[in-house]
Amino acid sequence: MPTRNAQARWEGGLKDGSGQMTLGSGAYSGAYSFGTRFEETPGTNPEELIGAAHAGCFSMAFAAGLAKAGHSPRRIETKAKVHLEKVPEGFGITRIELETEGDVPGISEEEFQRLGEEAKKGCPVSRALAAVPIELKARLAGS
Repeated sequence: MPTRNAQARWEGGLKDGSGQMTLGSGAYSGAYSFGTRFEETPGTNPEELIGAAHAGCFSMAFAAGLAKAGHSPRRIETKAKVHLEKVPEGFGITRIELETEGDVPGISEEEFQRLGEEAKKGCPVSRALAAVPIELKARLAGS
């Protein structure tokens, strides 16, 4: 299996510095700073990239589980909310909310929810983030 790469460069101090994060594939490069991470300054941050990775991984795992169960999805769309908060040790990711909607013909609500929970537990990014509570809100399109 391939090893995936990314890099970051930071220049300056915490509050007055800035940096650049780049994916090894070259598909993305973005600036980040204290303001983009801890305030509302436009730009990206590590937590946003974790959210994108988690949403992408979960969507693929859910699609695979649905197909394996005989329910090929037309579409799985997932949003991730990564909560960065002040904790006694400094700052920490305190929870992740996954909100997904699936267009899956011929599946019951109960099976859709069960397979969603299995995908949440089984996707590699969820397993890597196991120390963080992960909540799933799954909605079957048309319901």
